[in-house]
Amino acid sequence: MNILLVLIPVTLLVVIVAVWLFFWAVNHQQFDDLDSPSVLPLMDDPAPEEPAPDSPDETARSTQ
Repeated sequence: MNILLVLIPVTLLVVIVAVWLFFWAVNHQQFDDLDSPSVLPLMDDPAPEEPAPDSPDETARSTQ
């Protein structure tokens, strides 16, 4: 029976901390976008930009 004197306050403390953490997360926009993170691994990376072609004048100068 004496263990109940310890377990009840400890349980209440854990519940209070859990509720506080939940409201903290809601206030800091932790639950705003739940859909996009799940599909981010499926999205392709953007294609790399191709370098601009060299002009004929630059290639003629580099070979001389």
